[in-house]
Amino acid sequence: MDLLLHETWSALLKASLDNWIIIGSAITLGVVAIEAVWTLYSWNRLRHIGGPTLAAFSNLWIVRAMTGGKTDLVLAEVNEKYGSLVRVGPNELLTSDPTLLRRINGVRSRYKRSEWYLAMRFDPARDNVLSQRDDELHNVLRTKMSAGYSGKEVDALEYKVDRNIVALINLLGEKYVSTPGNPRPVDFGPMAQYFTLDVISDIAYSEPFGCLASDSDILGYIQAVNESIPMVMLFSAMPRLNWILQSAIMKRFLPSDRDQLGFGRLMKICKQKASERFGEDKQEKRDMLGSFVRHGLTQPEAQSETLLQIMAGSETTATAIRATLLHLTTAPSAYAKLVSEITAASKTVATPIPASAARSLPYLQAVIKEGLRIWPPLSGVLSKITPPEGDEFNGLHIPGGTVVGCSPFGLSRNKEVWGEDANVFRPERWLEGTTEELREKEAALDLTFGHGKWQCLGKNIAYMELNKIFFELLRNFDIQVASPTKVWDSTCVGIFLQKNFWLIFTRRD
Repeated sequence: MDLLLHETWSALLKASLDNWIIIGSAITLGVVAIEAVWTLYSWNRLRHIGGPTLAAFSNLWIVRAMTGGKTDLVLAEVNEKYGSLVRVGPNELLTSDPTLLRRINGVRSRYKRSEWYLAMRFDPARDNVLSQRDDELHNVLRTKMSAGYSGKEVDALEYKVDRNIVALINLLGEKYVSTPGNPRPVDFGPMAQYFTLDVISDIAYSEPFGCLASDSDILGYIQAVNESIPMVMLFSAMPRLNWILQSAIMKRFLPSDRDQLGFGRLMKICKQKASERFGEDKQEKRDMLGSFVRHGLTQPEAQSETLLQIMAGSETTATAIRATLLHLTTAPSAYAKLVSEITAASKTVATPIPASAARSLPYLQAVIKEGLRIWPPLSGVLSKITPPEGDEFNGLHIPGGTVVGCSPFGLSRNKEVWGEDANVFRPERWLEGTTEELREKEAALDLTFGHGKWQCLGKNIAYMELNKIFFELLRNFDIQVASPTKVWDSTCVGIFLQKNFWLIFTRRD
């Protein structure tokens, strides 16, 4: 009897196992078939647009481009090879054409933000003005925040920038001035960010973080960015993985406001500063956070938006400062012309120079524009989705639902826009040509800060910082790179991580 039962159960188990194998095989074949059909369909709908072969069938090409440390160069090279509209994924295109980019980002554009923006949700539980993909909700947020970013409701905005300029000049003068026979090089990579972090926190909260005062990454923020941003950009390149960030298990490993340093510490500060502006004992200040609150941001929104403000405002402006200084100090003719203009102006303008006076100096403006042109501080693709009816570009149809991204370095190296010397740092290009030609260049440069309904809210503040810092640095110091054969370590994963940018500062008589 036992033998019979054993044989019966064995037969049933074998039959069950066989059935599961058959079912599993059928499911696997079905998934493979669906994937093959989808791949063929994706390849066919965009096969009229050139690009790397791998990109037509897989997202691995764009993942490698976004995480390999040379995103800026890889995206520029693919545009140079295949044209101003190129295929970089099964459903992804990349453009370096300013006309198409302005159309995509225009106020009345029917393009929508793609899933790329999900990775910009630095607080996984809440969208911010950068990650919000719903046009209506995005516009509501922008309206509430625009007055604060414009500076109209921030008391002593320029004074706050000025006092951090003075703090930077004093730090360099007291600790890092070189003299003949006694060089004292300073790594200006992190120092540029000490400055931008203190400026943006001063504008936001009415007091700087204190990076310049301590001459350190006092929050551990810069180190946290270097460690975590490459992963953020991986998720931006593969948005299907964003569910991982929302999972309960993953949240245990994400930054927390209980952390002592890094993103967690910054989150804690933003949470604390936001809470001070609400409740019975709320503080009312005429700073940027105060403006946000007066225009209707809730406490969680205020916390989320100031977190984004600190991160976005410090990273991109610091890159613009470093890159412009690098190109300027290695271009003797441009350097000499700017020093001459600054020396002449220094006889009559206050210290630090007022923003209005800086804007009247033609060569300084040309240097700032050329620095932003040749080295756009943000190289993320900021991709959008074509409307259902699709779009047309240079005789090519872009089907509805296609993701189209921007190639900032492709645009900055586009010879049809800038001429054959597009790869050369030459500020004079902003002082030459007809009024119409200069207007076209300005429009192309403006895309550095986005355009239309998605233009960067912090643009005016960034320009104020750039106008003042270059003038005051060169008013006080002569600057040279410490090692011409290895000027810095620069990694690009959508934003730039730059260190070992050793400069030598000597007093200017």
